[in-house]
Amino acid sequence: MHQQDKYPTDRHKIDIKVNGYAYSVDIPSRRTLLDLLRDQLYLTGTKKVCDMGHCGACTVYRDGLPVLSCLTLAISCDEAEIATVEGLENADGTLSAVQQAFIECDALQCGFCTPGQLMSATALLRDNPDPTVDEIRAGMSGNLCRCGAYQGIIEAVQRAAQQLKTQPEPTN
Repeated sequence: MHQQDKYPTDRHKIDIKVNGYAYSVDIPSRRTLLDLLRDQLYLTGTKKVCDMGHCGACTVYRDGLPVLSCLTLAISCDEAEIATVEGLENADGTLSAVQQAFIECDALQCGFCTPGQLMSATALLRDNPDPTVDEIRAGMSGNLCRCGAYQGIIEAVQRAAQQLKTQPEPTN
C-alpha cells in the first residue's frame, strides 16, 4: 500500500491514453502518474528511483513533451496522451534507432536510468536531429546514471542521430 493511500482521500475517475491504449481508471487524488503507470497499469518500464524528480529515470511523454512522472499527479493527466518506454518500439515491433544504439554502444548497465535516458534521447533527437556533443550533454542533463555510462550514452545518441538521418524510422 502506498503512503498516499493510507489516508482517506477523494477518488477520481480519469480517462487516459497510454502508448495508444485508452484506459479509464479510478485513482486517489494524490496518486502520481508514475504510480498509476507501474501499480495500476502494470507498465513497469518507467522506473521509480529517487521519487523526487532529481534522477530522470521516470521520464515519460505527456502530450508529446517529456515530464517527470514521479512529480506529475495522475489526476492532471485526465484526457492526456502518455508515452512510456514500452511505447518506443517501432510499429512493426522492432527496436527504435535510439533503443538499438543504446545496445550497440553499451549505453546501459544496471538499467535503472535506461528508460528515462531513452525517453530523453528520443525527445532530444525529435527536436534536434543533428545535435553536437554539447547539445547532447545539455539535452540529457536531467538524467543521472550511477553506473557512469555517460560516454556510451553520448555515443548512442550520436549513432541514433546518424541512423535516423540515413534511414528514418517507420511511423507508429
